[in-house]
Amino acid sequence: MDNDAIHDMFEGLGTVTIKRMFGGKGIYHQGQILALEVDGEILLKADEDSAGTFEEADSTQWVYTGKNKPVKMPYWSVPNEALDDPDEMKKWVQLAFEAALRAK
Repeated sequence: MDNDAIHDMFEGLGTVTIKRMFGGKGIYHQGQILALEVDGEILLKADEDSAGTFEEADSTQWVYTGKNKPVKMPYWSVPNEALDDPDEMKKWVQLAFEAALRAK
């Protein structure tokens, strides 16, 4: 996903900074990482307070295979209903930013 598309997705939150990392991109707001771009997919940060909300929206948690076992990461796919609705997307990116702030 190109940076302009990422900026468009996060415009409801405000200015984001995009940095290349691990073959993907880290997406930051006010110095906090709140999302990743991996293989063209945006993954939003969640924590124990918000993961259930992502799960209820049929989002999937990012899992990768580490040393022969799956490793669950605190990032979830964007809910489908948010992909074409800027107001809905704003809700989800705000939720991710709140999780990023709690992670400090």
